[in-house]
Amino acid sequence: MNILLSNDDGVYATGINILFEELKKFADVVIVAPDRERSASSHSLTIDRPLRVNEIKPDIFSVDGTPTDAVNIAVHSILKSKPDLIISGINYGGNICDDVIYSGTVSAAMEGAIMGIKSIAVSLVVNKGGGYLPKDPSLEDDLELSFQRAAEFVSNLAAFVHKYFLPEYTLLNVNIPQTIINKQNSFEYRITKQGKRYFEDFVVEKIDPRGKKYYWIWGKNIRFEDAPGSDYEAVHNGLISITPIHLDMTNYKAMEKLKNIDFLYNIKS
Repeated sequence: MNILLSNDDGVYATGINILFEELKKFADVVIVAPDRERSASSHSLTIDRPLRVNEIKPDIFSVDGTPTDAVNIAVHSILKSKPDLIISGINYGGNICDDVIYSGTVSAAMEGAIMGIKSIAVSLVVNKGGGYLPKDPSLEDDLELSFQRAAEFVSNLAAFVHKYFLPEYTLLNVNIPQTIINKQNSFEYRITKQGKRYFEDFVVEKIDPRGKKYYWIWGKNIRFEDAPGSDYEAVHNGLISITPIHLDMTNYKAMEKLKNIDFLYNIKS
């Protein structure tokens, strides 16, 4: 099996390198990832300047662009053939609920799905990950072990996905709570739907020393919709969440309703 690894945390991130070593036990693996952190870059492509690739060491390449750039360059230029599987991650921090819209991690896997390649996005929901997990200070010193346990689960999932199938133009968004390190002999997971969360004070306004305004885009006082079967519910209860995401974003129920509306008549009225 040939696997392409990418991420939005950057080529030197702990998560991607631990996963690289784990997957190399049974597959041919190449990393092509951004040269630095590109979190929340979503599905952006760099089209206003040339991109440069640096071979850091055998089978590990950096790209001075976005996660989507990295996957495109890997598939179309660096790799000798199309990979059997693309895995994006392991990301530091969860990508659940509305995160999937902004996430560079999810978008790298999405680009693979667009190309018709089986793709998985993987995130480790850390103890400090935006209120997704109940606080557990005992986990703060075990980050590397948490990534290792997550990598073990991903290697099993990768082997299964490669052997069987994913529906066309569908990727798996996997979120692994850091609390899995407390379950040494088993992995518990749920197949979930995308949840919903709400931010308060999403844009924070400040004043710099010269009296000029500046802004941070960030949220606090996060609230989650209590949706049974959601990715948030699973992760919050210490379970691995696996959410199938389809590239067709059409709202078919709304489409059927809109077919019965005469928009020109309403405008004239």
